Amino acid sequence: MSDFENTEVRTASFAPIAPDLPVGMPNGLDLLMDVPLRISVELGRTKLSVREVLDLQNGAVVELDRMAGDAVDVLVNDKLMARGEVVVVDDKFGIRITEILTPTKRAS
Repeated sequence: MSDFENTEVRTASFAPIAPDLPVGMPNGLDLLMDVPLRISVELGRTKLSVREVLDLQNGAVVELDRMAGDAVDVLVNDKLMARGEVVVVDDKFGIRITEILTPTKRAS
């Protein structure tokens, strides 16, 4: 005979995971709005040996794997999220987002 045969079984009850926040307090996605993200834009890539990098001088041209005018990659925390085109705004470079990638496109 098992010790558990005469044991009373009850349904477990748990406290709410997140209590209701006071009115005006951020919740859901609003809680993440101030989290800093590192955004970088990749114009292209190339492979160079250490010797080639050490030989670079002012004015050196490094050929990338993309053509002028091709879309640039927009990375958020080192993950490809979008593609865009380089624009100039008030004498500063910027990126106009032309495509936001779906998770399926990001993986390929």
